[in-house]
Amino acid sequence: MTSHWDPKKLPGLHGHTVVVTGGNAGLGYFTCEQLSAAGARVIMAARNPERARAAISAIRSVVPGARIDYLELDLANLESVRTAVDRLAAEGPLSALVANAGVIGSAERRTTADGFELQVGTNHLGHFALIAGLLPEFEAAGTRIVHVGSISHRWTRIRPHDLMPERYNNSNAYASSKLAVMSFGFELAERLRLRQSTAQSIVAHPGFALKTFTPPRPGVRLNRHAPFRELIMRPVAHGKDTGAWPLVRAAVDDSVPNGAYCGPHGWFQLKGVPTIVQAKRHARERNTASKLIDVSEELTGVRLPL
Repeated sequence: MTSHWDPKKLPGLHGHTVVVTGGNAGLGYFTCEQLSAAGARVIMAARNPERARAAISAIRSVVPGARIDYLELDLANLESVRTAVDRLAAEGPLSALVANAGVIGSAERRTTADGFELQVGTNHLGHFALIAGLLPEFEAAGTRIVHVGSISHRWTRIRPHDLMPERYNNSNAYASSKLAVMSFGFELAERLRLRQSTAQSIVAHPGFALKTFTPPRPGVRLNRHAPFRELIMRPVAHGKDTGAWPLVRAAVDDSVPNGAYCGPHGWFQLKGVPTIVQAKRHARERNTASKLIDVSEELTGVRLPL
């Protein structure tokens, strides 16, 4: 696998349908835009209809004739996830799901509609319920499932039976949620491999992707830092558009195999062209991942059918 990847030279994706969660902003938006530019039909799954409409309008201003639809999905609400599963199952074969949506919490502990800590509940449990619910369709279609991880997984560990400790720390809760995403993604890949499934599970991460280095799009929210901060961060950070490259490559490039970890090629995996990179060993620890799946099934009431 070569490290070079140019999103402007994607393989033709006409006839392919890709679902992107959290597609109305940030990494998800640019994933949708790049896939649309290559001819894919994109289903933008997002919580806020107004922001989704603005994002779709922005994509069509850049990609005339883009085939993009909106699906309401609130990953912090399992009832919304169940509805989305039913609607996506009726869509027909899906080429890829990019499970991108995620939240970064706040100083105070917040919860989802189902009482889960917000970051674990949205980033991991919501996506777990979505993927588990759709897995029969994914296996039938040979769908590529892309889980979005984070370099923050390096500095934390998860205890599956204590996923949401009462003693709350915002940064650790976020890192733990992303480690859970990755552990599930890698374990799912192993289980798919053992049953010789044509579906694939791939983990990707964007590196250090900041809005401040992201090209503007009409109606899509961007935040700018003070000029001196941008100068300091430029050597180690890139924009959301470039940060989307590993996600897009994992979704459409057949040279990225089942179970791979795709991220920026550069120093410390912070920025650069996307390639296969190394995750920390604890992210691939199968005993922990199996326990995580058991707990996730219990919490969500959704069984992973393998």
